[in-house]
Amino acid sequence: MTYSLDLIQTIFAALVILFLGYFINAKVQLLSRNNIPEPVVGGVAFAIVSALLYFQIDFQLQFDETLKQPLMLMFFTTVGLGASFKLLKLGGPKVLVFLGVATLYLICQNAIGVAVAWGTDLHPVFGLLAGSITLSGGHGTGATYAELFHGIHNVQGSMEIAMACATFGLVLGGVIGGPVTRRLIRKHGLKPDESEDQTTDMITFNPEDSDNVTPRKMLETLLILGFCLVVGGFLYSLFQKVGLPIPSFIAPLLVGIAVTNLCEATKVYSISKECIDLWGTMSLSLFLALALMSLRLWELANLAGPMLLLLACQTAFLAFFASTVTFRLMGKNYDAAIMSGGHCGFGLGATPTAVANMEALVSRFGASPQAFLVVPMVGAFFIDISNTLVIQIYLSLPFVN
Repeated sequence: MTYSLDLIQTIFAALVILFLGYFINAKVQLLSRNNIPEPVVGGVAFAIVSALLYFQIDFQLQFDETLKQPLMLMFFTTVGLGASFKLLKLGGPKVLVFLGVATLYLICQNAIGVAVAWGTDLHPVFGLLAGSITLSGGHGTGATYAELFHGIHNVQGSMEIAMACATFGLVLGGVIGGPVTRRLIRKHGLKPDESEDQTTDMITFNPEDSDNVTPRKMLETLLILGFCLVVGGFLYSLFQKVGLPIPSFIAPLLVGIAVTNLCEATKVYSISKECIDLWGTMSLSLFLALALMSLRLWELANLAGPMLLLLACQTAFLAFFASTVTFRLMGKNYDAAIMSGGHCGFGLGATPTAVANMEALVSRFGASPQAFLVVPMVGAFFIDISNTLVIQIYLSLPFVN
């Protein structure tokens, strides 16, 4: 039996699932400590109940997904609006180097995913789902591409796989960061540079940004988001007409990048970073809740073994990459070791996981202001842009399609 919910009922259900996640996270420290997003926690709990109802009484809920696409587009537009070249310049050469290192890792991460998927007789897109799409991109990127793969390649269970990989990645990223850095520090006898200015600790945003969040600024920001979405819609239609196969969210993301940097160059208007962050967080939370409502956990049974193998390979490779490539290219010093631990955090999980890794490490070994400047800036602002480009390159390859 299937019961259909209308748009209002669907939004209400999504909010219930979201706040269920907040409640569970507050009660279960293991989840909050590993930065598992609230909509994921609530969505998985709901999916478990849905699976039990399906198996016991053959009951399913059908949701109105009208808002899912606009919310997804809004989230990726906020990513574009956060990609300020001025901010990249503020971080200095180390930020550019670390962005290059992280981008190189994205290429390797997807290569491993596709290779293991081939070896286990899975469609190559499963390798991308267990690659940079979810492990570096997180739940939002994972949900977006899972729907794309389901629609274009008819890949069954793509959403379930994406959510599982992104969730396990958050946990694994928090697990391996500490051991990787501790090994580097002990092996090379590293110590923090006590002469380094400690006042730069935790600078992850433009220090000149002092905007306050007000109803007017939120509405102004929504107007800018609307402009990017409308222009992005026209741009996407143009891409379709010339035969350029890109996901729909790429166009408004590119418009967002152009708008934020044009505003900074001309000083015509200062976009509130706080409002952008709030709109991005709200749209992503609701999008994930809506995406996770329809998880079909019973479709995962025959994919569990290969996906666990994929995750194990990705974890082992990131530990190797961070210990060698990241550490060496970032300077082979104490700051480089802390950055390596941070790279483990967002290479498998997300920027909060990277920051949590580094906070635990510096509390034991000593401060690293440079690491707290470089890693969050790349992880929070620029890696999503690089990841989108890398994914599109892989999707254009004939053996993937």
